[in-house]
Amino acid sequence: MPGFESLEVWGGATFDACIRFLGEDPWERLRTIRKHVKNTKLQMLLRGQNLLGYKHYPDDVVDAFIQKSIENGIDVIRVFDALNDLRNLEQSVKSIIQHGGHAQMTICYTISEVHTDAYYVQLVKDMEAMGAHSICIKDMVGILTPRRLETLVRLIKEVTKITNSCSYTLNKWYCRNDIP
Repeated sequence: MPGFESLEVWGGATFDACIRFLGEDPWERLRTIRKHVKNTKLQMLLRGQNLLGYKHYPDDVVDAFIQKSIENGIDVIRVFDALNDLRNLEQSVKSIIQHGGHAQMTICYTISEVHTDAYYVQLVKDMEAMGAHSICIKDMVGILTPRRLETLVRLIKEVTKITNSCSYTLNKWYCRNDIP
């Protein structure tokens, strides 16, 4: 039966918004969603070593937060660092894998003299070596054209067997291994 691979229902600013603006318990919200969404994986967005906050947290805090997120219903954790600094993702990925979650690592796409095909290929190889289950190409500012996406996905497929996904700003479109 067709359906969604996963629903991103938690993480990012939702945790903060629940507490600060809605007066809700974000953990209870997650458990309620999990109770009602039985046949679809639940996904969250995580800022690596920053978790859902705006500063770095110690490794033990990162591990405990990820463990509790998975215990309370999260299946897939899309982890990213806006500067593609994989050092900020190491503990998160390790904890996600250790606690039985799906580690989806994210390439934050941008354009510059540094961000070449070789740069992105090496990034994917490093993510695979870290244990990524899947890779997301995230275009947060809307500069990734369909043609560039095609070349990027083809390059990724040449160097890894990891599943890749694409997330476009404002959710204008979403692709999943759909480029031959």
